[in-house]
Amino acid sequence: MSTPTEILNDWLAAEARIQAQSMACGYIPREAMANRAGLALFQAMLRGELPPSHIAHTLDFGLVEAELGRVVFQGTPSVKVHNPLGGVHGGWYATLLDSCMSCAVHTTLPEGRAYTTTDFNVHLVRAIPPDLQRVRAVGQVVHTGRQVATAEGRVVGPDGRLYAHGTASCLLFDLPGEKRS
Repeated sequence: MSTPTEILNDWLAAEARIQAQSMACGYIPREAMANRAGLALFQAMLRGELPPSHIAHTLDFGLVEAELGRVVFQGTPSVKVHNPLGGVHGGWYATLLDSCMSCAVHTTLPEGRAYTTTDFNVHLVRAIPPDLQRVRAVGQVVHTGRQVATAEGRVVGPDGRLYAHGTASCLLFDLPGEKRS
């Protein structure tokens, strides 16, 4: 069994590999969304073929894993996301959870389909300590239907401690001009 230090070192190594091949932040071109299934989009991001989002750059988190129905983001809760009392702002947890949960849903969508988060719920269960270098947000799909999908997510440290968890609902739709049967 790995120690928290070994797990953190593995996390940092994975992050460095992905960042080494990552391109500048940007938007996914419409033709890439229309012509690739959701999972293929995230795999292309991991290979550095598509850009990471601006919000991920702004809030110091990034995609580190993607598989069908599951996405993992890794983040650094730096001082720039602290609230006036010195703790990590709840909005940072919420953004990380919304990202991992909704992107997990996106991995289940065929080409020409997209989503938008309709609602999400976040439970902060413990403060992230100032010396914790990274956390991971793991999103897992619970259900994907024709029009609605749901997912759950967890923010954990390298020691396995839970810091927050949540659920999300997403509205699924055809991209304009990409109607599917």
